[in-house]
Amino acid sequence: MILERRRAPVISRLKEILANPDPALGFLNGELRFWLGWAQEVAGDHAAAQESWRQAGSELESFLKAQPENSQLIGHLALINMGLGDKAAAFVLVEKGMSAVPIEKDVVGGSRAIEILARVAAQAGEPDQAIAALEKLLSMPVSGALAENVPLTPALLRLDPMFDPLRNDPRFQKLCEDKPK
Repeated sequence: MILERRRAPVISRLKEILANPDPALGFLNGELRFWLGWAQEVAGDHAAAQESWRQAGSELESFLKAQPENSQLIGHLALINMGLGDKAAAFVLVEKGMSAVPIEKDVVGGSRAIEILARVAAQAGEPDQAIAALEKLLSMPVSGALAENVPLTPALLRLDPMFDPLRNDPRFQKLCEDKPK
């Protein structure tokens, strides 16, 4: 629904789930809180998004202490830090994620770290970095970092609000074109 830019149903459902978080879900509660913050940000409620991201960051940091090489946690924390406006911390986490799972050793896990780089760079106002990462991702079969490992495609790039800062860049527009098979 976020891709369709219908935030209200996502926000209300996530708030409902997070009103009584299931401890058995572990760090997934923090990830759900990240998504709540993202939906709130896309909806224009910056203050609520900041609060959701602060809470998500606190929850996920505790899990990262126990699982310091968990690239999924590292990626979400990078996006959270970017959402909170801490560009330096976000890029430190991006580098940590890329070091934890280098693409040369693990194409699937490594591609997820590169996607996080693309997302953080897009939000950070670093279009050259974002586009270089997206070009790399679109040139190989990969697994996505978010949304149940759905890989980025030109169609998803056209819809994903995380890439809105790149919309007017001709290089990004070219990446969004469907290539003939």
